[in-house]
Amino acid sequence: MDFGPHLLLAVLEGAVGAAVLALTALGLSLVFGVMRVVNVAHGEFFMLGAVIAWFVATSIGGHPAVGFVAALALAPLIAGLVAVLVDRLILKPVKYDPEATIVGTIGVLYILQQTALMTYGPEARPVEPPFSHRIALPWFEWGENGFAMFYPWGLSTNSYKLFVIGAAIVILLAFWLIMTRSKAGLIMRATQLDRETALAFGIPVSRVYSIVFGLGAGLAALAAVLIVPIQQAHYLMGHDPLLLSFIVVIIGGLGSIRGTVLAAVLIGMSDGIISVFLSPTLSKIIATLLVALVLVFRPQGLFGKKPA
Repeated sequence: MDFGPHLLLAVLEGAVGAAVLALTALGLSLVFGVMRVVNVAHGEFFMLGAVIAWFVATSIGGHPAVGFVAALALAPLIAGLVAVLVDRLILKPVKYDPEATIVGTIGVLYILQQTALMTYGPEARPVEPPFSHRIALPWFEWGENGFAMFYPWGLSTNSYKLFVIGAAIVILLAFWLIMTRSKAGLIMRATQLDRETALAFGIPVSRVYSIVFGLGAGLAALAAVLIVPIQQAHYLMGHDPLLLSFIVVIIGGLGSIRGTVLAAVLIGMSDGIISVFLSPTLSKIIATLLVALVLVFRPQGLFGKKPA
């Protein structure tokens, strides 16, 4: 296959990774932006979503789409409820102290990880996609007879990967509408701007924190349900999403939703392309170096605000 078609395949793979990364990192950015909590267990909520998706998909018979739709509804809900319990039992008692919450979420990380190992096992297990049809992709080239379209051998994708990209875009747009056009979004933004003023206006900040922490975990679990038919579910699969989400949030700006989405597209696309042409390890090294440059020259991130 020539370089051009090969690059197109790499871009499509990168787009799938970017779509899932945007959802995962958005949950982490939301929690930090509203609560000022660094959730070190965020990757394990991603893993929890994938494991729940496998349990649901294998427990429900019939067409794979039935189990997938059920997992799409149940996994974010269960992960969100677990996160609400974590907020109530661990984060709230320590009054959301930055150092204490980091230690607490590290503990949650190991609890979720080891619980998954005991109940799910150490094996990586696949989840059957609800649909998967091969789609041949055309390529355009200027030749001796002018502009021509043809179908190179091997240049194809499948319908489910395109669905993942489309579903992520729809979820991101819905999230943006909720944050900018709804009363719930207004309350979360008010709490983010000034906790004390929000309390003075009668906003139940403690309840908002619980909902936000649950929503952040739910977004990570939702991203996992979308990707698990492509990547197998495994009890250690939360590491890379956590690392990449931190990279995205730092580059985009802590608490900046717009910066998080744009940085996720940048990191996800570059990760996919570099992984295809060079090495997955090299892509992680480059992303880490990019974080170091951002921290040196623009510590608040690309879209973050400088501290007053």
